[in-house]
Amino acid sequence: MSAVALGLILGAIFGAAARAGGFCLLRGVQGLRPGGELSALRAFALAMLVALLATQGLDLAGGTDLDAAMPLRAGNPWPSMAVGGVIFGVGMVLANACGARSLVLLAGGNLRALLVLLCLGLATQATLTGVLAPLRMAVQGLGQAAAAAPSLPQTLAGAGIGFPLLVSVAVPALLLGWFALPLLRRNQREAAMAVVIGLTIAGGWWITHATDDPFDPRPLTSLSFVGPMGESLLWTMLSTGRPLGFGVAVIGGTLAGAFATAILTRGFRPESFGSAPQMLRAVTGGLLMGFGGVLALGCSIGQGLSGFSTLSLGSLVALAGIVAGAFAALSLFPRPTHAGAMT
Repeated sequence: MSAVALGLILGAIFGAAARAGGFCLLRGVQGLRPGGELSALRAFALAMLVALLATQGLDLAGGTDLDAAMPLRAGNPWPSMAVGGVIFGVGMVLANACGARSLVLLAGGNLRALLVLLCLGLATQATLTGVLAPLRMAVQGLGQAAAAAPSLPQTLAGAGIGFPLLVSVAVPALLLGWFALPLLRRNQREAAMAVVIGLTIAGGWWITHATDDPFDPRPLTSLSFVGPMGESLLWTMLSTGRPLGFGVAVIGGTLAGAFATAILTRGFRPESFGSAPQMLRAVTGGLLMGFGGVLALGCSIGQGLSGFSTLSLGSLVALAGIVAGAFAALSLFPRPTHAGAMT
């Protein structure tokens, strides 16, 4: 099968699981506030654990080649990735959903999510090749610091620590497993959906490796929802002269899988904006996520799960920025309490 067909299937699995399990990093960060519920954050931690173990196991078995993965490219600028992560996190709070969650909400009839996604895709392309590209390059030029080694195992090996890969996998796996354990006991459905989502990350690494053409090599990637969303807008407008790729296929598959789940669970319900300020928040949030996601080289899924599964240090920096930005923005921009708030 082609990368496009496999991407559609993988996206459908992700969308169905994300819809059924209510998977969302923003919900998890909201749970960090006093009196908050940590189940969503535990689900994200479980997905990280499964993605890490499955991806590293796949790499050891020869099913992919993480040395060629985009998060492990040498020279990724950490300062701008951290700044981009913070900007993305703020945008996520204003939009009340990340890119992946917005797709899932749209599939359930939430038209507010459509505006968020359009703004996210527009800002992504404007930041990559359009009017915001000079600003992106200026921010990236503020600091060019990068680690001598792009991955945690390489860093530990350089420090003389024995069994660097084992240590790099075992320590975070134990911590994530300990944190996620209560979810496994109390909410088996949410836990099961988190496991499925973690497995789709490894599936993405396998697909882009197995379908790579040696005469036309492409970067090794897995699931992400910033660059592919911008590419999806371009493909929608220029499909006759632009080939359909893996990332765009995942976007379409995610919508299809989440839509089918919404119909089967009778969760499809058209929704719109309740006020003009809410619409402004959605527009601003989408634009910030597009710009910040490009700087961070990924989103809450692209860096928080896919990048993390490669043990990329840059991905850890970007994820820390996303969580920090979201946590700060939750205090600065309280969630609207009127009817129509995006969920």
